[in-house]
Amino acid sequence: MRTIQITLPDELAEEAERAGLLAPDVFAKLLEEKLQKRSLADLLAAAERISAVNDLPYMSPEEVAEEIKLMRAEKRSLKSA
Repeated sequence: MRTIQITLPDELAEEAERAGLLAPDVFAKLLEEKLQKRSLADLLAAAERISAVNDLPYMSPEEVAEEIKLMRAEKRSLKSA
């Protein structure tokens, strides 16, 4: 267990205390919920990026093979430079 100290504006601290939000178990739950929401937002953002990539046109096996061939040639030329 770790002890932390936070600084809040008086009015906010008093209101949070009256609402019972500063109790250790309640505060821990609030932090957990915030972290879960952040993780979900990150996951949704990643899904959007993946979706954008999925909008690329379909490549035939021949096109994929050609891309690989070009990338390997480029990598070889960078090594020899």
